[in-house]
Amino acid sequence: MLIIPAIDLKDGKCVRLKQGRMDESTIFSENPAEIAKQWFNQGARRLHLVDLDGAFAGKPVNDNAIKSIVSELGREIPIQLGGGIRNLNTVESFLNSGVDSIIIGTAAVTHPEFLKEACREFPGQIIVGLDAKDGDVAINGWAKLTGHNVIDLARKFEEYGAESIIYTDIGRDGMLGGVNIDATVRLSESLSVPVVASGGVSNLKDIENLCEVSNIGIRGVITGRAIYEGSLDFKAAQELADQLTGS
Repeated sequence: MLIIPAIDLKDGKCVRLKQGRMDESTIFSENPAEIAKQWFNQGARRLHLVDLDGAFAGKPVNDNAIKSIVSELGREIPIQLGGGIRNLNTVESFLNSGVDSIIIGTAAVTHPEFLKEACREFPGQIIVGLDAKDGDVAINGWAKLTGHNVIDLARKFEEYGAESIIYTDIGRDGMLGGVNIDATVRLSESLSVPVVASGGVSNLKDIENLCEVSNIGIRGVITGRAIYEGSLDFKAAQELADQLTGS
């Protein structure tokens, strides 16, 4: 099971939010490329980038920071990117620049035909990010609940050709309160594509709990605030996951 470091970009800096609130950000580094290299050197096998400004603006904003990370790591490690990606030209541009996978979130819900076309044009490289509170999918940087059930939407997007689903419990993200294991398991059991958990990771016990259910299709977990604030040792977490899942 993969432990995937998150690098959230705001104003060109590496930050973390609490429950998606842009006014509650903590700056962890002025140099996101340096942070990306740090996680790579500690054994990360995939990086998760989010253009937070882009998610709210509906178009990429932190292009320079993203390019610096890709330039720093080349193709040494797969990089997945989300935030404000709303058209095929943007998808293609980032993939051509060295990004491995594109995460489509809000646009998957509001413009499902775009998602379907992206999956068709770039097979195996489109991930859907579904953020939910009590099973209700949220969009626009978590600012709006849609009334759509997360499992129903995930099944639809699986049919479209999504490579995997990132599931974030927005009630727990950035709060270090533990992963919503039950909800993640319910979603994974409903799908045949892999699920990546996100939101609430705080310590090695959370990693252990996820590893116990990884055999039902949970590929990994994205972690941010915990590894930046030190409550979770990234290298130890990946070593534990390897030990428990045999990968």
